[in-house]
Amino acid sequence: MASERLAELCGLQVSDTTVRELSQRQGALMLAWQREAAQAVEDFRQAQGDVEFTTDGASVNTTEGWREMKVGIFSKRDRAEAAWPAEWDSRTLPAPKVRVCFAAIEPSERFGSRWKAWRQRLGLLATSSISVLADGAKWIWEEQRRHLTYAEGVLDIFHALEHVAATAKALSEDPSEQMAWTDAGRTALLTAGWPGIVQHIDQTASPELSPSAQAALSALLDDLAPHAPHLAYAQRLAEGRSIGSGQVEGACKNLIGRRLKQTGARWRVRRVNRRAGLCSIMYSHQWDAYWATLTT
Repeated sequence: MASERLAELCGLQVSDTTVRELSQRQGALMLAWQREAAQAVEDFRQAQGDVEFTTDGASVNTTEGWREMKVGIFSKRDRAEAAWPAEWDSRTLPAPKVRVCFAAIEPSERFGSRWKAWRQRLGLLATSSISVLADGAKWIWEEQRRHLTYAEGVLDIFHALEHVAATAKALSEDPSEQMAWTDAGRTALLTAGWPGIVQHIDQTASPELSPSAQAALSALLDDLAPHAPHLAYAQRLAEGRSIGSGQVEGACKNLIGRRLKQTGARWRVRRVNRRAGLCSIMYSHQWDAYWATLTT
């Protein structure tokens, strides 16, 4: 519809086939420009702010079946004012000043290797200066240990709280009791991190609990134990820093969901990766910089 409207305004006749071919061609050129051109990373290198890396994935329908399109975003953000744990969801966090997005359908090992390449390209010499914010997907943290070894890891707070809320439902059928346990668990996480949630679980554990309730508490520990170092929410709130991975989740929804998961769409992997390159340029705010190189 957008291409038809543009053609109408310009008085041109452009077929859908032409639009697809041009999109594929420019997508491939944009991918090369983003990986190689100095102009593609100049704004990022010059910007100030805390460095964040967020990554996630979303399924795309391909001729090989449903495949995960992985998305990664490096960004820089100014700090907000210090906040108490109780203010975690009401504070105003500054929007990223600059970001570079990349996406592809490929094995996690290959996608993870891109992180190091992008870090170096963006002038991020020390991985310790980077915060990795993500959900609990195992592949993400395995690749973080390989390629962003000394980065500060942060388990997305909403992901952590989903596990707490699910446990509360297994402990009681009473909505008020579920809410009370979830509220206490959230406070424990936000104020004391891993030790806090362990204490909260220990205070709940009892021989009188049903086997299913005991299993739910054990499952919560198992889910959060690998992320014990990634739960320093109180410190990051006090420093005015992010504790969620909403930036990449928004990219998965808008970059992939709206543009690559349209009804009836079924892609060849090579073609959808090129289209993802085009979308990544738009999401990275590199669109104008790319076209400027073609007119100078």
